[in-house]
Amino acid sequence: MKVNGQHYQSIWFDSKEQVVRAIDQTILPHRFEVIDLHSLDDVCNAIINMQVRGAPLIGITAAYGMYLAAKDDSNSVVTARARLLAARPTAINLAWSLQQVDAVIHNRSSESLADEILNLANALAKEDIVTCEKIGNNGHSVINELWQKRSTSQDTLNVLTHCNAGWLATVDWGTALSSIYKACEKGIPVYVWVGETRPRNQGAFLSAWEL
Repeated sequence: MKVNGQHYQSIWFDSKEQVVRAIDQTILPHRFEVIDLHSLDDVCNAIINMQVRGAPLIGITAAYGMYLAAKDDSNSVVTARARLLAARPTAINLAWSLQQVDAVIHNRSSESLADEILNLANALAKEDIVTCEKIGNNGHSVINELWQKRSTSQDTLNVLTHCNAGWLATVDWGTALSSIYKACEKGIPVYVWVGETRPRNQGAFLSAWEL
């Protein structure tokens, strides 16, 4: 998605600087800042402190965490896995992502392990983007059908959201909000009622900011 005209993902690997970068969600909507994740400690802290949040994004972040751990010490991946899993055990994508990394660990030598995990993390990030855009396309079809029925009697199509199911909860596009973004691209006038959620106010702080 775009911020001030520039495209951003919620997390990405900067190949030029050789660092994992992510948007710090704890200071939105008041400030927009990107943080650098240099180590397993950085990744665990980012997940625990909710600098990254949303189950899909947490899963991808964990994969990058495994890469950083293997880059520092290939023998530390077992300990790293346990630390990451404990960082947010309720996020189902976290365990799933670590399972994908397990297959790499069991089939690669220690010399190439970090690079292989990085390749996997990048692939999982791209897969998440594709999946979320497909959700958006399918959701747009539903929204478009509703709009065709109601466009003669109302000026906007009203949609209610809850918490944050947008781009910031994934790598890009988002889940539920991706449908709204696709609808807006197609010119459908969508009016969004944003449910706040507490105690983190993710609807007010994140969804409203995205929209």
